[in-house]
This record gives sequence, structure tokens and C-alpha cells, in this order.
Amino acid sequence: MAFGIFDLAAEKIIRRTNKSMTALQITSMKQFMNHLLVADTFDPFLLEEAAIGTGCTFHIDGHVNRDFYAGDEDTAPDIPYELRPWSELKGLCFDLIKGRRTPLFFRFVLHLMPEKAAALLEKEGCDVEISQIKALALNIRYDGSKAVLTTATAFHTFLLSKEPDAIWDRALKKYLDGKGIGYEEL
Repeated sequence: MAFGIFDLAAEKIIRRTNKSMTALQITSMKQFMNHLLVADTFDPFLLEEAAIGTGCTFHIDGHVNRDFYAGDEDTAPDIPYELRPWSELKGLCFDLIKGRRTPLFFRFVLHLMPEKAAALLEKEGCDVEISQIKALALNIRYDGSKAVLTTATAFHTFLLSKEPDAIWDRALKKYLDGKGIGYEEL
């Protein structure tokens, strides 16, 4: 399996050293999978990467290959982000996961769309300049039996303030509660 003991140990170390990071274990997988792969619940996110383990392992890099569209200005799509929207790739992920057998594992790294992240931090009166924050990330990891969501905040430079992390943690829990997605805090 691609995510073994090392990954779990590293995740525990990160959680111990960063108390503001939140890890949430999903309590209803069927309901959560519908929200993730069918409903529009996670459409405000961009996909950084995905790994799905079924009969073989699939890796998806969500970074846009702008060179693919080079020289085609007339028909090139307007691409406002460096990453592809989750809404454009969730159908592909659904096709890779669906079937009679449960996947061995999957992992998705999502980023809240930049304008939504900026609006959230501004609304909450964050003490950090918005330009210092690269992304509000959501890691979704399924190990064959349970799914765990972990928040993360990526900065352009080292910052002492943990306020953006705390704002993101609270906002995600409120969002999940509002969508009726059950979880237990780890």
C-alpha cells in the first residue's frame, strides 16, 4: 500500500507539533462519499493531487499544464487557477472508485479556491496578510476502512501566527456541520 506506517507516523508527529491542525474521522462513509464524488459539496475546492488504489494505483496531478494550450489562443480555455477545480475531476475519480469492490485506499489533497479562502480570512479578521497565505488545504485519506480529513495551511514564508490555521479549522467544521457530514475529532 502506498500510504504505510511511515505516513501514519508522520501524520501523528505533525498533529502533536501543530496543535491547531484538525483531524476529523468521518462517521458515515456512504454519506461522505456521496458528498465527495456526486454532490457539489466540495466544488469550492481545487485538486492538487489524488491517489486511488484499486486493481492498480492511479495518480492524478491537478496542476494545469498550460503548455498544452500554448499557441491556441482562440480556443484555449480561460484558466484562472494553477490547479484544476475539483468539480472538473471528481467524475473521473468517481469512475476510478466505483465498482463492486471497495478501493484499497485513496487520498485527495484539495485547496479551497483562493477567492473563497481570502474572503473567509478577511471576514474572520485574520491577523496575517492574505498575500502571505498560499492555500487552505484539506487532505482526505481513506485507508480501506476509515476516512480522515486533515486541515493544513500553506504559507509563502514562515509565520509565527497560528490564527489562519484556527480560522480554517473552525470554518471546515462549521461547513461539514452545515452539510450534515458526520465526523469525530481525533
